[in-house]
Amino acid sequence: MPSIQLVNPFNHQPLHYSNEGLKDSGNNLFPLENGAYKFVKSDNYTSNFGFQWNKFVTTQIDKSTNFKLSYDRFFAQTGWDKEDLSGKNMLEVGSGAGRFTQIVLDHTKANLYSVDYSNAVEANYKNNGPNERLHLFQASVYELPFAPAQFDKVFCFGVLQHTPDVKKSVESLISMVKPGGELLVDFYSVSGWWTKIHAKYLLRPFTRKMSHEQLYKKIDKHADWLIATNRFFSKIGLGKILNRFLPICDIDGTLPSGLSKEKLREMVVLDTFDMFSPQYDQPQRISTVVNWFNTYGMSNVWGGYVYYGKYKSAVVKGIKK
Repeated sequence: MPSIQLVNPFNHQPLHYSNEGLKDSGNNLFPLENGAYKFVKSDNYTSNFGFQWNKFVTTQIDKSTNFKLSYDRFFAQTGWDKEDLSGKNMLEVGSGAGRFTQIVLDHTKANLYSVDYSNAVEANYKNNGPNERLHLFQASVYELPFAPAQFDKVFCFGVLQHTPDVKKSVESLISMVKPGGELLVDFYSVSGWWTKIHAKYLLRPFTRKMSHEQLYKKIDKHADWLIATNRFFSKIGLGKILNRFLPICDIDGTLPSGLSKEKLREMVVLDTFDMFSPQYDQPQRISTVVNWFNTYGMSNVWGGYVYYGKYKSAVVKGIKK
């Protein structure tokens, strides 16, 4: 399988490797730092994700938790065959601490080019590097350091809703897929008028303006009574109605059963921070994302919910024409 052509995303000149990092013919340098090539500064709208993933480095990594949450989600959503991925060039956009990076590297023989806009790439490298099949980049979804139409498989999980222009993000992802290649995304979905009648959307106008450290400390301080209240509402059968108004993550819907008290608390603090800290949180209708796929040159487009265990995800996928 040929290697991927890297380009300077700002002038589209080819990049070559040097001892310092990646350079173009004009000697513009993109340094290699902590395992990743850096095309952006870390002080951007995703700095909250850099903060959380460098604090919770292994919390969602299957091999560190002995759960199979990432494995089950990845293969349920993609439907990809492990053997068919051997030698394929894959692009992951929005890797975070590398929960799905680990799945690709440990369970397939694909070559993975993994991107995140935040310095969570450093947590990813701690979890998954060094590995000759892993290539890490800190870059924007709108300015990816790759020549177009090169990847066999492109996936973007848990990211689209956190980008400033979701439609443009989808267009950029599609541009990376080679003819006959496949793109798959998941995202927060709009289920109905009640979607945003939720503590997250009621409080986010305030919480997203707080410093990351201040928000983290506030969540950590109140985690115990919030968990107890959430568990009480679920026990008496009112969880689906009342828990949505508690400023805490959806324990029943997103976290595995059988967690120790300490691990449950760790995951709750992480997921609650993930709820309230992002600059952008823009759920989409599945039909809207399907239309974008069709508009930007995808065929065999499918959109809907994928179910695995007690979980479900809104997914859209298609093949590049």
